[in-house]
Formats: sequence, structure tokens, C-alpha cells
Amino acid sequence: MFLRSKTSLALALLSAAWLAGCASGPMPAAAPATEPVTVRVIAFNDLHGNLESAGLSLPWPDPANRERALRLSAGGAAHLAGLVQSLRAGARHHITVSSGDLIGGTPLISALFLHESTIDAMNLLGLDIAAPGNHEFDAGKDELLRVMGGGCRTLPAEGNLVSCPLGKHAPARFPHFAANVETADGKTLFPASIVRDFGGVRVGFIGAVTKVTPNIVVPSGVVGLKFTDEADSINREAARLSAQGVKALVAVIHEGGETGTPGLPLEWNDVGCPRPRGAIFDIVKRLSPEVDIVFSAHTHQGYRCVIDGRVVMQATALGRGVSVADLVLDPKTGDVDRTKTQHRNLPVFNDRSDATLKAAIISAEPEPWASALKNAQPVAAVAERVAAYAAAAAPRAQRPVGRIAGNFDRSARSDASAGRLVADAQWAATRTPERGGAEFALMNPGGVRTDLRCAAGATPPCSVSYGEVFSMQPFGNSLVVMTLTGAELKQMLEDQQAPGRERPSFLIPSSSLTYDWKASAAHGQRVQNLRLAGQPVALDRNVRFTVNSFLAEGGDGVRMLVQGRNRLGGAQDVDALIAFLTANTPAPDPTPRVTLVD
Repeated sequence: MFLRSKTSLALALLSAAWLAGCASGPMPAAAPATEPVTVRVIAFNDLHGNLESAGLSLPWPDPANRERALRLSAGGAAHLAGLVQSLRAGARHHITVSSGDLIGGTPLISALFLHESTIDAMNLLGLDIAAPGNHEFDAGKDELLRVMGGGCRTLPAEGNLVSCPLGKHAPARFPHFAANVETADGKTLFPASIVRDFGGVRVGFIGAVTKVTPNIVVPSGVVGLKFTDEADSINREAARLSAQGVKALVAVIHEGGETGTPGLPLEWNDVGCPRPRGAIFDIVKRLSPEVDIVFSAHTHQGYRCVIDGRVVMQATALGRGVSVADLVLDPKTGDVDRTKTQHRNLPVFNDRSDATLKAAIISAEPEPWASALKNAQPVAAVAERVAAYAAAAAPRAQRPVGRIAGNFDRSARSDASAGRLVADAQWAATRTPERGGAEFALMNPGGVRTDLRCAAGATPPCSVSYGEVFSMQPFGNSLVVMTLTGAELKQMLEDQQAPGRERPSFLIPSSSLTYDWKASAAHGQRVQNLRLAGQPVALDRNVRFTVNSFLAEGGDGVRMLVQGRNRLGGAQDVDALIAFLTANTPAPDPTPRVTLVD
């Protein structure tokens, strides 16, 4: 009798609500759509904690000479939020997506605070969903779950990092999703997909991160996780969603490629997609036809390709651009009408953007993108929060830590001057017997995140700050001294271009180690004239050397280093670099330590 009474009361309340709705307007629940539904997907990738706009720019084609690049100032979290907000204002239905690497490999304003500042800024921006990138796993699975879940981390008082500088760290308001990250029990670490309803039509978003993640993060941080094939994982989830009636499917993949001619300015809206190359294009060829559009990442390139009627996009990196697509959904079939979908890559203008170039870019854009660019304004709440984090970091960031006698750059065909500087600093920190007795050091180029340069207008020798050095070495790796034989060392260097790899990925040596690289030779014969302190390295001789802890665990796929013997831990990499800059005023070494022959 009691249950009957509760049911009758509930029915009466529902009837009253229905009558009230009839009297005052339409029912709260939307009727199924009869007209096409347009959903605006706004995506950005590889932010890498670049919350501030200073120093960020895009190489933009000169309107007067398309083969020459101008530097268009672009980026900054407040300006990214402003463009996102402007794009949302032009669409009834919208969703904002990150394609991975929000955190990791970041400037001081993110890394100093364990990336809590970036999660905070993304909450204010209104990020809806995010696929993880490989850098999300830099500090391991547990720390990723901690920074996403909120709360403060207990840290040693004498350490370089700070948790909760502005109060308790709030959890991320956006979920991660990835179909190809599995735990030991075969379940996915995050939901494989996220389904959202737009005007009565459901859209499925399927995530994936590059399957080589275990090779490019600290291996111990992903123990127990399996990173499966991206296309296979997405296809399985696509089939599952399709069986449930979800026909509009969006893939968000932290993997990428590149297009166009190297050395020429950005042509990120050329749907002709000249010379597509890289992993993402191989993945797309294998994707189920049920997947309607692909947002990619990882390679920091800009492209907008249409491959077999399916759009594949990436908007460079560091918050300097967004990829946006207006998906037109058929309410009867629930699928995307690809012939009606509009899409575009757009720059994120900031306060430093040249006004004339900005006006020219906007005038060349079709609608609705021109209006979105024109109306975008930085979001004050994001700007204020970023400024608060910058102020909290300032006492440490601005502290001078040394001087340099020239500019150190991180890009080169073999070993770049910035990487040589880091390797020399790590060797200096570990060469004495009590610190390991290292004879040389090797540095992975991906661990050198920025150039180290004199400030604009400053003439070398010039002072460099803690913030600049930290941004160059932000991962918090420690130094490890180990022993291999000369034969093992040579094999490791040969494996910089293992069979099947298109080009070598050179470790950067300190000044004491040199060799020639003969690209035309077969694997096993490319490393020639290998010398240590000017003397040939005997294959049976034990050599003692230094790497960072990331490499020591086999990071970047350098498996030979896992076999390193007689290990001795050392200082953090950033502290070694600061000590080197304090004791010296180094100048860029113009002589390659890896000499490329023929």
C-alpha cells in the first residue's frame, strides 16, 4: 500500500509538471531533432603547459612572398581561452577537446607547480574532454591520476617543486579517455570513449595515445600498462559504439605526421595535403569507415588533410592554434554528413600579434571563422590566474644563476649546441671519482626543451635566470653513472638508427666523446672513428659514462642502457646545469661531436 501511494504521488507530480510545462512553454526534454544538427568541435593539442604568451610565435607565410616566413606572435592560455569562447559563441552545440600533452615538457610556470597550474587554467578555459598524450605519463601513472584527481602532494622542503601554491589543487573538470591504454586486467585505464548528446543526436569521441609511449617516458612509471595498436583499439570501440546506435564518431589520437616541404612556411589549411608522411597517415588508412573525422597531435605540425573523404587535422602546438570542425549530423541516421562539414585551422592571436598581419589573416579567412577571430578577446579570469602563478614562481624564476657567452640552440642535424651544453654539464657533475668517475655523458635531444639565449637586446656574455634554465631542463631527472663495454657502447650508438627506422635519433655526447656517422653504411657499420678523449675506444674496454634517469631506464627506446652496470645516482639534471653555468661562462661549441659523412 505504501509503494502504491508513493507511485501515485510521483505520477501526480509528473502530471502537474507536464501541465505546467504546457501552460508556460515547451517541455524541458527536447523532442527528437527533425533538422540537421551542427556540432562545433574545437580541438587543440600539445599545449605543454605554455600558459604565458611571451616568446610564442608561428612561422606565417609572408603575404608578399609565400616562400618567406614572418613570425606571428601567437598563444597564451588567456588568448586560447578567448578564441575558444568566441568559437563557442557562434555555435549552439559545441565541445572543446585536447588531443594530448597538456602537461609535461613545460615551462617553469607549469613544471614548478607539478602542472597543477595547467589543470587549473584548463578548468577555467572550460575544456570538456582530453585524450592523454605520452607526456601525461612523464611522472608515471600514479602522479597523472593525482594531478587529475586534485589535492596537494607532500614534497621535500629543499626540493625544486611546489604543490598547491594558490591553495588546494582542484580536480580536473574534464575526463581523460583512451581506448588503447590497458591495465594488467585488460581493462582500459580511462574510458575508451565519451558519448555526448547534441540536440538529440549522440556523438562518440574515441581516444588513443601513441603506442610507443613506453619507449618515450620513464618506463617504471607505466609498469603494468599496455599501449595497444591505435587503429585496432579505435576500430574495436567504434564497432561497439555503432552497435549501440552511436553513428557519429570522432577519433582523438595523440599521434601525428607532417606535410608540405620542409623549410617552407606553414600551410596548415592546404586540403591538398602535399607529401603526407608519418604514423598518423598510416593509422588513418586502417581506421574503420565508421570514424568520421580525426584530430591528431604529437608532431607539433599544422595540417588539414582530406583523405578518402575523411578529415585529419592538427593545429601545431603550444596553444598557438586550434582545429575547429562544424559537424553536420543527420537526425534520422545519427551520422555525420561529411559533405556539409566545415573545418579550419585557426591561429591564436595575442597582444603581441602584428596588427597589420593579423588584419590580413582575418580578411583572408572565410566565415564564420573570420568573425570568430575578429571577436576573440583574452579571458580575464584565465589571465588573472596565470598571472597569480607567474607571481608565485617569480622569486625563483628571476634569480640569476649564471652567464653564457653566446646563444645555445636545440635544433641541428646531429648534435645541437644546447644539447652539447647539457651533456657537458652532466659530465662535469659526475667526472670526479667520488661522483662516479664518468668519462663522458650522453643527452637525449627530446629532453632539451628550449634554447638558452640572451634576452632580446642583450649582448653576450649575458646573465641567464633559473626560470630559463629550468625551462630548458624541466623533467626533474636525476643523473646516473653506469658502465658498458666499448662494444656495447658502439652497438647502442648503432641502434640510433635501428633497422626499419627512417632516420637516426642521435644522443648528444659531451666534448670527450666523438665519432663519425656514415649514413650510407649498413646497420652495424655506421659508427666509425669512435674516440674517447681523442683515443680509439677498444671494444673490450669498460667505459664509464653519465645519462639522465629517463635514459637509464631505457627511455627513448635506448634499451642497451638498461644493461648498464655499477650504477651510481647523482644530482638532478637542472642542478648540474646550474652548477656548470655558475662555474663557467660557456660559449656554444661550433664543432659537431657527431660528424655526418656522405
